[in-house]
Amino acid sequence: MPHPPLRVLIVEDEALLAMDIEAIVADCGHDVVAEAASLVEVGALHGLAPPDLAFVDIQLAEGSNGLDVAALIRRQWTDTAVVFVTANPKKVPDDFAGAYGIIPKPFSRSGLMAAMRYIEEGLCDPPPVSQPPRSFLTSPAVRADWAAAGG
Repeated sequence: MPHPPLRVLIVEDEALLAMDIEAIVADCGHDVVAEAASLVEVGALHGLAPPDLAFVDIQLAEGSNGLDVAALIRRQWTDTAVVFVTANPKKVPDDFAGAYGIIPKPFSRSGLMAAMRYIEEGLCDPPPVSQPPRSFLTSPAVRADWAAAGG
């Protein structure tokens, strides 16, 4: 049975990249509910219905960073899954700062689509049944949760 579309927040300060991610999310059958380029812009979304998933860059506009954005997202919407999309995966702490995983930049269209399908499986009907794509690095905590769920 198909899952309802995921509600996706994109936090990326490079406009062209944000548009690419938005198009890929839509092509995967999901809805982008908001875009933001900084911590301040994410904070201004406090009235937004909770997104299911947030793609968050590490280096953002206005000197803000994705680690602070991830913490804010968890405070505003406790059940939103954060996935870092970054060219600097080494800047993500070993515990992934509570995120589900990382999609390293540069990514290909097919790589992001494969990661999106895998994340959808994990969010909608854990654990995912497919193998993790090379385009997605699952956090140790999420990997352990999915393993406990039978994956």
